Amino acid sequence: MTDKRTINAYATRVADYLQIPLPPEQIEARMAFAEAVGEGYILDLGSGPGSDSSFFMREGLTVRALDATPAFVEHARENGVDAHLGTFDDVTEEAEYDGIYASFSLLHAPRADFPRHLAAIHRALKPEGVFFLGLKLGTGEHRDDLDRHYTYFSQTEIEEALEQAGFTIDRITTGMGTGLAGSYDGFILVLAHA
Repeated sequence: MTDKRTINAYATRVADYLQIPLPPEQIEARMAFAEAVGEGYILDLGSGPGSDSSFFMREGLTVRALDATPAFVEHARENGVDAHLGTFDDVTEEAEYDGIYASFSLLHAPRADFPRHLAAIHRALKPEGVFFLGLKLGTGEHRDDLDRHYTYFSQTEIEEALEQAGFTIDRITTGMGTGLAGSYDGFILVLAHA
């Protein structure tokens, strides 16, 4: 994700972002991901300020965090997270990770890039590696009230894209929640494996 307007929207709202409560469905899905990985090395892709990374570290996982917003990376590093500045295109490893956690990050990528990013994630996972994907449900691409770029998908589109990338879906949860912009949106949380 290299959209400067989206990065700038996050850069000025680190403290606000940290105050957003996770919906119960996401808390449960995050724990399910940690339990599915068990132990090992994970990538928190689009890690934000590192809250999820810190949780996974407390659960005993080794975490590498990657985000395109310098202020998020700096905050994560200050809190002991192995955080790196980068985009989805920097996922170039092969069979490196036991799990990849992409919580509401890939929704900032253009729709045309989604299949390519899923393929790179699949390659970066070890065989049977665990993948978590959180996205907002909807249609089209547009900017929210904070000027962030969003791509919305239907559940069917997500299921088909994951299947085409070689993933097997293990669990799907849907819900509604409020994010940084204050809008109340439908979301989908997918747990899958390579």
